[in-house]
Amino acid sequence: TADGYISSSAECGTVLISLRKAGILPSLEDLLFYTIAEGQEKIPSHKFTTALKATGLRTGDPRLKECMEMLKVTLKTTSDGALDRHLFKKCVQTNIVLLTQAFRRKFVIPDFQSFTSHIDELYENARKLSGGQVADYIPQLAKFSPDLWAVSLCTVDGQRHTVGDTKVPFCLQSCVKPLKYAIAVHDHGTEYVHRFIGKEPSGLRFNKLFLNEDDKPHNPMVNAGAIVCTSLIKVSSKACGNEYVGFSNATFQSERLSGDRNFAIGYYLKEKKCFPEGTDMTSILDFYFQLCSIEVTCESASVMAATLANGGFCPITGERVLNPEAVRNTLSLMHSCGMYDFSGQFAFPVGLPAKSGVAGGILLVVPNVMGIMCWSPPLDKLGNSVRGIQFCTDLVQLCNFHNYDNLRHFAKKLDPRREGGDERVKSVINLLFAAYTGDVSALRRFALSSMDMEQRDYDSRTALHVAAAEGHAEVVRFLLEACKVNPDPRDRWGNTPMDEAVHFGHHDVVTLLQDYHSKYSPQESTVAGDKEDGREEPGRHAVKPHPVH
Repeated sequence: TADGYISSSAECGTVLISLRKAGILPSLEDLLFYTIAEGQEKIPSHKFTTALKATGLRTGDPRLKECMEMLKVTLKTTSDGALDRHLFKKCVQTNIVLLTQAFRRKFVIPDFQSFTSHIDELYENARKLSGGQVADYIPQLAKFSPDLWAVSLCTVDGQRHTVGDTKVPFCLQSCVKPLKYAIAVHDHGTEYVHRFIGKEPSGLRFNKLFLNEDDKPHNPMVNAGAIVCTSLIKVSSKACGNEYVGFSNATFQSERLSGDRNFAIGYYLKEKKCFPEGTDMTSILDFYFQLCSIEVTCESASVMAATLANGGFCPITGERVLNPEAVRNTLSLMHSCGMYDFSGQFAFPVGLPAKSGVAGGILLVVPNVMGIMCWSPPLDKLGNSVRGIQFCTDLVQLCNFHNYDNLRHFAKKLDPRREGGDERVKSVINLLFAAYTGDVSALRRFALSSMDMEQRDYDSRTALHVAAAEGHAEVVRFLLEACKVNPDPRDRWGNTPMDEAVHFGHHDVVTLLQDYHSKYSPQESTVAGDKEDGREEPGRHAVKPHPVH
C-alpha cells in the first residue's frame, strides 16, 4: 500500500511466501530448526522426536515416513546423534508442510498437551469405578480381566493420544455395526441399502426377533439389521490406517456355538424375505460372526472413529475410505440407535454419535474433531461399558463437544479447538516481553507461527523499539535480518528504535541499525537528534513495555 504496509493477512501470507521463494526470508526448514534448537547449533535427535510428540504427531505416522527414514539414515553419518541446520533440513524437507502445521499449532487441537492432560484426568476418574459385569454369554469374552481399561483418541489431523491398556487386542463385536453399514452405503448407496433395513430406533432389545411394519429390521445397529447389512458388504482395513486389525478364531467359534438367537433371527429374516435375492443365509451368519470377531486395539479403533469424524478420509493416510453420504448416514444412526436401549439417555447428556459392543468398547465420534475408543470389559445392565459411559459423559461435561453446546447464550465450556484468552493481547505481550528479555528462541517460535513481528502496544512501540532500548543486539539482528521488520517505526512520541539505542547508550545496537540502513536504504538513514528541535519529548515511558489494555 502507499504507506508501505500490507493490507490483509492473506496478502501478508502471499508476500511472505514470495519472499521466501526469493531467498529473502529464512526457509520454513530454517525457521523450524531455530524453533526446536532454541539457540543451539545442533538438535539432538531425541529432542526433535520429543518436540514432535508434544504436537500430537507420532514418529510412526505414515505421513512422516520419508522424514523418519531420512532421519535414521542421516544419524548414521553423525558421531553425536545430533543434526546441524543443513542435516535437519535434509531430513524434514519432504514433510515440511505437515511439520510446519504441527509446530505452528495449526492442528484442530492447538494445545494438545494441555488437552491430553484433561483426558488423563478423566481416564483416572473412570478407572476408580468398580461396577458392572464382564459379558459371559460368549464364553471367550468372559476371560477378560475386569481391571482392563483404555482410552485412545485420534484427531482429524492425526494427533494421537493413548492411556491405559491400549495395546491389548479385543473384539469389536457390535462396534463393527456402524462400519458395516457405512461400507454398505458407500458401495451401494442409501436407497438400495434401505430397501432392506429401516432407519428408526426399535425401542426393543438389540437381539429381539421383531421387524418393523414393513417387515424390515428397524435399523443397522440391532442384530437383525446388522445381519442383513452383512449380506451387502465386503470389508477393508483402510479405515484404521492399516494399523492393527486381527481375527479371533476362538471368539468366532464361541459365537457360532452360542449363537442360537442369531440363527433364529437369521431364519426369521429369511422367512420374511429380508435378504437380497440369492443370499445364502447360513454363509451370511458365518460372515456376521466373523465380523463380530474382528480384533482391534484401542489405538487402531480410534483411527476408525477418526475416519468417521473426518468425513470418510483416514487422518493418518489421507486416503478416502468412505464417501460423505455413507459417513453422514452412519453418524445419524449412531446418534439415535448406537447405544442399545440406552441410546436416548446417552444422546441427552453426551449428544455425540457412538456405538457400544459387549466386549466393552465404545466408539465415540466428535465430528470434525476426533474419534475416540474407550474399552473396559465390565458392562452395565444394558450392555454398555461402565467406565466408557462415565468417560464419555465426563468428557462432554468438560468440553463443548455436545451437538448443541454451541448455541447462543449457553454457558461456556472448555473448547480445545481454540487457544485460550484474548489472542491479540496475549500475542503482543508475549512478543514485547521476549524482546525485553532478549529471548531470541521465543522470537523464532513466534516467527515460525506467522506472528506479526511488527505488532505494536498501545503506545505504538514495537519489539524492535524494546530490544533497541534494552541493548539486545541479537534480538535486533534477528528482527531486522530474519523477520525484515520495518527498521524505522515511530511510537506515539515519534521515537524510532535508533533513538532508543542512542538515548540509552547501546552503541552496538546503533552500529547494527546504521549498517542495516546503509545496506538496504541509505537514503533513509535516521539517527537520534534529527528531530527538528532535538529535544526529548515529555512523558516518555520506561523502557519495559506496558501491559496491553
